[in-house]
Amino acid sequence: MSQPEIVSAAIHPGIGIARIGDSREEDGFYVGPEVPHPPHATVDEMRDGTGAIKRQAARFRVYGLDAQGRVVRELTPADAEIEWTVHLANKKASWYRFEAALDLPQATSLKMPRRNASVHGENRQALTIDPGPRSISGSGTSGPEYHFDGGEFEGVEVPLGEVRTDDAGRLLVLGGHGFSSSPSDQPIFNPADPQTFNNADGWHDDISDGPVTAKVTVDGAEVPVAPSWVVVAPPDYGPDFVSWRTLYDLLTDVYVENGILPVPEQVSFSEHVLPILRRLTGLQWVNAGFAAFFGADGALDFDDPALIAKLAHRPAGPDDDPYAELRRTLANSFRPHDTDNDDPRPWPWIYGDAFGTFDGQPQDNLPLSKLRTRILTHWVKGNFVDDWDPEAKPPRSLDQVPLAEQPATLDRAALDYCLADAFHPGCEMTWPMRHASMYSAPYRIRHRPAGEPEPDYGSTLTQEKALRVDGPLYAQGPGDVSRWMALPWQADTAFCRSGYELSYDPYVPTFWPARVPNNVLSRQDYEVVMDQDAPLEKRRAAFHDRKLWLRSLIADGAPAPKVMERMVQQFGSLGILEARPGPGDGDFPDTLWVESLPVEAVREALQAASRMAAAPDAGEREQKLSRAGWADEEQLASFRDIRIRIRD
Repeated sequence: MSQPEIVSAAIHPGIGIARIGDSREEDGFYVGPEVPHPPHATVDEMRDGTGAIKRQAARFRVYGLDAQGRVVRELTPADAEIEWTVHLANKKASWYRFEAALDLPQATSLKMPRRNASVHGENRQALTIDPGPRSISGSGTSGPEYHFDGGEFEGVEVPLGEVRTDDAGRLLVLGGHGFSSSPSDQPIFNPADPQTFNNADGWHDDISDGPVTAKVTVDGAEVPVAPSWVVVAPPDYGPDFVSWRTLYDLLTDVYVENGILPVPEQVSFSEHVLPILRRLTGLQWVNAGFAAFFGADGALDFDDPALIAKLAHRPAGPDDDPYAELRRTLANSFRPHDTDNDDPRPWPWIYGDAFGTFDGQPQDNLPLSKLRTRILTHWVKGNFVDDWDPEAKPPRSLDQVPLAEQPATLDRAALDYCLADAFHPGCEMTWPMRHASMYSAPYRIRHRPAGEPEPDYGSTLTQEKALRVDGPLYAQGPGDVSRWMALPWQADTAFCRSGYELSYDPYVPTFWPARVPNNVLSRQDYEVVMDQDAPLEKRRAAFHDRKLWLRSLIADGAPAPKVMERMVQQFGSLGILEARPGPGDGDFPDTLWVESLPVEAVREALQAASRMAAAPDAGEREQKLSRAGWADEEQLASFRDIRIRIRD
């Protein structure tokens, strides 16, 4: 039978994610996840021959649709004319400061001044890096004419990346190389102005975002095309991990709560319940607190098939439910979505949006969403589908996914590897993403028409201005999504750790460990684990002895501003977690995730670990400092004074 007529097309993913890297090699990039469970990333894929981090390319495809919106086929230059257009920009320095998410209840009185407020009038145009759009077509196309060069910050050129097409004519968007600096040589943090944390005046970085569109002609007729968006984000140091709540989860929550998507008719154990639990265990490789409780050899290992089988057991009736109390106890361990306290003990042990800005608020820690509350409530009652298959193997590449499901799979894969919490401000995107007005359709950002100016919101941005109907949370232009993020990104990333409240716990709660680890299994400890001639207790001690990921930057007790500067200069030398085989003796997991460092960084990591180790006879406070990764009391105070700021 002949294929249905193609009457429209759509670009997928609806929101694509590229990431910066310091590799300068021509082939120094890799393609980001295109299925939710891709093969484990390898360091050879993530670093070039010099040890520099490769850029992550966002790959876009266009699908032809019939009159009912069903997928007919993927369109390529082999059967259609396709001209891609991408417009990247960086508006961070010309936007308003980030101090807190402006949709928090406590933010009603906040007035966010502009970044670089001393720059006025037309001179502010020099704060926006906008090289203009680039168009490309054909297969295997690349070259200098497709680079986002020419944009400047205060007279200094800041390249934002490039576009290419792959051998099949699909679009590749690559971001910048991590170029952050101050042309006027201003400090990255001004102690006299604590809000310069996240808001360094006189600084730029090369993060960016913007619209992705395509002109598509099929059989001589141009068809309308649903556009996409690309966000260029920081590197991914934990490429195999997803957070407890991903950006895809958050957007789904938003669409369900606003009636854009329906509430799931049935609760699936595998699709809805198991990820809520299993992702806690996944974080064992990036945070020592999660490792101790949810990890292998911990109290609750949600990767244990025997435990999963109990949790997936659907009772035949109320008198045949041996695991009812187990389900209830686990569900009750999570922070309720409507809690009125800031107790840090409930799961998932992740900071909320208010931490670091407002004291003692429920939003200081992350709760369940309304949708996840509904899911767990049905699960506790036994109203769920027991569809867990321990032998199931998810698709590892897009060609293993049925054609009709490929667009949605691409949408999900891109956003599953982005963080949703804590939006302070976050890693890839921040709090505006939880507002339905940002979207023209599920997982598609609403575009502002080219040439249509954005309203002027005045010298300060308030909650009322930010949330109004014609405000900045509606139609978006190039650079509008990333402008809310920290400037430069490296300064904030150096602070997204745990251990700020030593009186409670040195490891939890935590910020963004799935993208920016807190504590890792070092190569040296991995080698001890793998040594089957060593005593088992020594191997277990090495397995549980997770090293501070940032140790090379802070081991000498450097104050916070100095660590920020080092992060700008050395972000490419930090460890990337790589899956490696376990010893296979049954005492440890079959797969271990191990910190992989460039050759020149290995010696510094060893020296840093030695400098940070507390002496055996150190006092309790010194031991806590060491476990939390602080070189000394002065360094902890320096970080706390910035991250946990004075709020009166």
